[in-house]
Amino acid sequence: QVQLVESGGGLVQPGGSLRLSCVASGSIHRINIMGYYRQAPGKERELVAQIISGGATHYADPSVKGRFTISRDYAKNTVDLQMNSLKPEDTAVYYCNADVFYNPLSRNIYWGQGTQVTVSA
Repeated sequence: QVQLVESGGGLVQPGGSLRLSCVASGSIHRINIMGYYRQAPGKERELVAQIISGGATHYADPSVKGRFTISRDYAKNTVDLQMNSLKPEDTAVYYCNADVFYNPLSRNIYWGQGTQVTVSA
């Protein structure tokens, strides 16, 4: 079994910054992709950003490019999302996500518990 535990999040004023962190633990052979999704009230969960095992990054939402930075520590199985210049529309529950090989041939998708980010004056 694999667990993803998130930290960070909270209430911040527009223009402020927050940093989300997520650590994966358990039966991990290797991790392919790690990333963050978010779900705003009344909306579908959507991909924000992800980083693959080779280090390439993908920001799915054009509105976060230049403001959000995803990074990964391969040795510690962690993924961070640095969020700057936050806007009210960034308000959502943010979920860590990982595509994990728990043995050399078998993989599964795992989710963190979610952390609330609220951007409000």
